[in-house]
Amino acid sequence: MIYINQFFSNVSKNLRKLYLNSNIYDRKISKKITNNFNYKPSPHLLSSLVKYQKKRFKIDVSSISNLNSKNLDKKEFYKFNSFNWFLSLDLKSEKDAIQSLISQWIQINGKFNSKSWNFNLTAKRIIAWLSCHSLTFEKSSEKYKLIFNKIIQKQANHLISEIDKTQQIENKIIGCAAIILVGLCYKNQTYLDFGLGSLKKITKMSLDNSGFPRSRNTKQLIFYLKYFILIREWYKESQNQIPEYIDETIFYLGQAYAFIWQNVNLDLLFNGNTNSDNVDFDNYLKRLGYKFKNDHHDYGGYIILKDKNTLLSMDVGSTPNIKYTQDYQSGALSFEIIRKGKKLISNCGYYSKINKKLNQISRSTASQSTLTIDDHSSCRINGLSLIDRGLKIIKKETVFEKNYWKINAAHDGYSKNYGSIHERKIEFYPEKMKFIGKDKIIKKKKYNYKFDIRFHFEPNIKLMKTQDNKTILIELADEGWRFTCEDFEINIDNGLYFGNKNSYTENQNIFISGVINHQIENINWEIAKI
Repeated sequence: MIYINQFFSNVSKNLRKLYLNSNIYDRKISKKITNNFNYKPSPHLLSSLVKYQKKRFKIDVSSISNLNSKNLDKKEFYKFNSFNWFLSLDLKSEKDAIQSLISQWIQINGKFNSKSWNFNLTAKRIIAWLSCHSLTFEKSSEKYKLIFNKIIQKQANHLISEIDKTQQIENKIIGCAAIILVGLCYKNQTYLDFGLGSLKKITKMSLDNSGFPRSRNTKQLIFYLKYFILIREWYKESQNQIPEYIDETIFYLGQAYAFIWQNVNLDLLFNGNTNSDNVDFDNYLKRLGYKFKNDHHDYGGYIILKDKNTLLSMDVGSTPNIKYTQDYQSGALSFEIIRKGKKLISNCGYYSKINKKLNQISRSTASQSTLTIDDHSSCRINGLSLIDRGLKIIKKETVFEKNYWKINAAHDGYSKNYGSIHERKIEFYPEKMKFIGKDKIIKKKKYNYKFDIRFHFEPNIKLMKTQDNKTILIELADEGWRFTCEDFEINIDNGLYFGNKNSYTENQNIFISGVINHQIENINWEIAKI
């Protein structure tokens, strides 16, 4: 049956390819435009999405021959055909040169082809061409304007045709944004209705009631917020009524953003997140008048407790539905501690799928500051890089007082294979500057097995084990900390840190190891300031 299903799937894909490259499909997406290019969006609204070069460059007629997509590698091809680089052009560049380049592109790519009409690429190209109208459209001939308007709508029709078949949610969002922008620019209600309707459908499916992505991915949250604000600003600038749905979604996304970033101002390395710099986006929000606030301590499956100098965070969320686990990391009950803007305890971060092996390592429980059993993760990843066996949080409790903090939670990730529940309690005493942790393993099966608890550190943190083998000293900036565990062996191990996007470096971790001999095993540890 597997081979039969694969056979019919391949046949269906090949038939689809033939259809997309046919004259029938070309005629379908080549409907005439009835309205003129009316609303001209400001290019600065894209500054939250596209990195502008500080020194803008000019383009002239003589350089056009070098700006074609032949003999480009995959990355260069994508960059060229998205045309986001238009946003870094000097506005004094010759418009004739830009418009001649677009005309050449249309002659070569005016009909669908799988490379340059890639869904994501097409959506970004529409947004770039319309936003750079002062170069791409203004002071052009009537003949050019007709060709330009036609190719814009043709590409938008292609997005409409393909959006339901596109798998990645982020690409769907960009596609909706492009379709809505075409509707605003050409005063076409059909595009507006379709774009907004698709956006509602996608977000209803992929956001929870609090406005947090069901994937529990911080990067995806910020991506959503950027595009919703962009769409809202387009509506506002074009003097169209802003849909209530847009305002409502921005409100909830903004609350989540305030909780996970603005209240922290440092990236927490949970579930696909890496170190980033959202300061520019914060300035973008401030410039446009957006203010978000969130005073909750428990939100989106995370708990964050903080005062002026210290922050304690923990992943206390259940595994998302399988279709939202592409970037999920098996780090239930992992935690991070930030002290005076520096990470005392960290997770290892996330490595994207450029290297499948490193990606799987970064998603393993061993790369998170939490417990593993028999070198197995709390979740299982299938061949499609999705979590096909997740976990549920079965207990959660928080106390946040001036002189006492506590997070206590448990999950069932080790229940099926090991008949065990992992419960973690972390208490913090601000006056004593002491964290007291207890990892409890409650097992139903009689046999014994090995456990490890790892505490990861950023690469610049220095660790040293004392001669009595019972204490490990931690040097964090101008502070010293002491890690102890009386009843089990502690050691220092080398690892990999993936906190910076698409790169890795060596780091160290403290690990407690032992064998679970009792029905309820308590592993007590302590991190105290010296």
